[in-house]
Amino acid sequence: MRVHVIGLGGAGGRIVDRLVADHDGERFLHGVSAFDTDAAALDALREIDASRRYCFGDAAGGDGLGGDLHAARRLGDAHASELGREMDDQRPSMAEAFLLVVGLGGGAGAGVCPALAAELMRLYDTPVYVLGLLPTPAESKPTAVDPATAGAAAPEERPPERPLAEKNAARTLEALSERCSAVFPFDNDAWLRPGEDLTEARSRLNGVVAERVAALFGAGESDDAESTPQQVLDASDVARAVGGDGEIAAIGYATQAVEPAESESRFGLGLFGSAEPATVDASAAVSAIETTIRKAVRGKNTVEVREGRADRTLLVVGGPPPWLNREAIADGRRWLADETGSDAILSGDAPVPDGESVFAVVIRSGIDEPRRVREIRSAIE
Repeated sequence: MRVHVIGLGGAGGRIVDRLVADHDGERFLHGVSAFDTDAAALDALREIDASRRYCFGDAAGGDGLGGDLHAARRLGDAHASELGREMDDQRPSMAEAFLLVVGLGGGAGAGVCPALAAELMRLYDTPVYVLGLLPTPAESKPTAVDPATAGAAAPEERPPERPLAEKNAARTLEALSERCSAVFPFDNDAWLRPGEDLTEARSRLNGVVAERVAALFGAGESDDAESTPQQVLDASDVARAVGGDGEIAAIGYATQAVEPAESESRFGLGLFGSAEPATVDASAAVSAIETTIRKAVRGKNTVEVREGRADRTLLVVGGPPPWLNREAIADGRRWLADETGSDAILSGDAPVPDGESVFAVVIRSGIDEPRRVREIRSAIE
């Protein structure tokens, strides 16, 4: 499906920059934009063309807002129409969805996101999805200082890096619930490795987010006849799966490397273009698809899905065409229905002729509120 992806603020801009680096030229990327009040953060982007970056809010002086959500909200309300016009040369009316990528704990991005989402929905009557990065608990808490390295006169604690991050995230989630089609939270804390902080993990986590965005929205998008899905996934399927009332949805994703399929010739040498269609062992295909679907569901999702349950579920299975065993995919749907307790299972396939792995994307919506989201909401209770 054709998606216009918009990075808001520093975190959103960096992720969209990574998405362009990894997937520029692919059909699903109908348009790309980056909006921020921080001119230096926009200048640091390397893959998004300069004409697609826009610094808004003269009142901020080009220096960012330092996490001031209230100031950012005022700027968002004042400049949402202006930002919408900045996208006009990329034919946004042709997009089948908009995806706003934003750090929910920040200032500029989180502040403008609800206003821009509402403006895009008003203008285009097209789904507007938000992929929002949740702040880690450590960002809002003081950190202990080691006197051995900082000196005996050093304070016992350093002030929080971003003291308002959780409050900003809670207020932004509340505002988005009425202004966008669905929110895909990404729980940064759950993806950190032991002993790793967010700065160290930034590049890796940006790659994780970009990979999942491409897997979902890029499924089945190809000009190659050999890549035409048997069960086409389109924008309306995604919209039905995630809903349109600002609900929270989770993205699960997994891959498994597979051996290339073998082509057999009637003449043994592949003469006269007589090779038979490539085939794989059916049991191997069934095993690969079953394993990949289960990993996508029970592995680490963008956000926790409590007890695995969901009201609506979307499954996409992709990979080399000979590996896309129809019976295995049907079995996977049945297993997924039992796992999620969902009667509404939508699915599609995504052939990748030259692919070297089978992959599965699972979207679950209508889920119980994830623990981390609940913790963040409590910051303003």
